[in-house]
Amino acid sequence: MDKKNTGLIATIASALLCGCPGLLLCIFGALAATGTLPYNTELNGITQTGTVPPAVGAVLLCLALLFILIPVVVGFVTLRKKPQAALPIDEPLPPAS
Repeated sequence: MDKKNTGLIATIASALLCGCPGLLLCIFGALAATGTLPYNTELNGITQTGTVPPAVGAVLLCLALLFILIPVVVGFVTLRKKPQAALPIDEPLPPAS
């Protein structure tokens, strides 16, 4: 397998494993940041309800952006066209003055 195929497989895998969860995390982060994400808990018969604090939503949004950025960086690093090395010249170097 050549390097281009390996890079393509790495990009697709990172998009599935990091990009898709990042998009879902972005949705939950946006809901939490606006204060519309409710929660219900019950412990020993005591029930509490409320909304997730907006600070948690901001953290989720930042984490989501990092998850979305991973496939972009992997794709750039693995699929970019690397500069080719200069061809060696068989001529002798001129003497230094």
